[in-house]
Amino acid sequence: MKIIKTNFLLIILFIVSGCSSIPSNTSNSCSIFEERYLWYKHAKKSEQKWGTPIYLQLAIIKMESGFDWLAKPQRKKIFKVIPYKRPSSSFGYSQAVKGTWQQYKNETGNKLATRTRFKDSVDFIGWYTSKSEKILKISKEDAFKHYVAYHEGWGNYKNYKNNEKIINLAKRVEKQSNIYKKQLFDCKNSLSTRKYIIF
Repeated sequence: MKIIKTNFLLIILFIVSGCSSIPSNTSNSCSIFEERYLWYKHAKKSEQKWGTPIYLQLAIIKMESGFDWLAKPQRKKIFKVIPYKRPSSSFGYSQAVKGTWQQYKNETGNKLATRTRFKDSVDFIGWYTSKSEKILKISKEDAFKHYVAYHEGWGNYKNYKNNEKIINLAKRVEKQSNIYKKQLFDCKNSLSTRKYIIF
């Protein structure tokens, strides 16, 4: 009985660690979905629901967390040595802050959503970019402006032209988004024909 219980716990641990680990090649969308096919299903569902392209979802996640489900901002340091507070409550794949995540949960009714789950993270990004589209009139094809709105917030969006740091970050997201888009064009048919479900 103890052996069975131990084996069961090991299987659960393997599944959790496998689902949570960072894909081996986060610069290639086809490679990401080859390793994490369920991620493709979740990203596709978010695209169908919110109209936010899969490549934009991935580009935002790559910039924000590097696909690390437990990602947090680095702590500030006192005298460059002593660890202090983190600069924000950003957490998980999407690096959503607590307040905005709660707003998302309230508006969508997704009360059990968690920032460490890829499915909820891409749905959050779809929700957020859809609101950016309505509030700021940003096309879903404009990865640059969507990342600015995502990073700076709807209220601070208009000030980005004086912020060289955010401009450079947004350019990187735009470039990665275009790369993901081209890659997905090549592998979308094979991804769409894979119907198996693991669990």
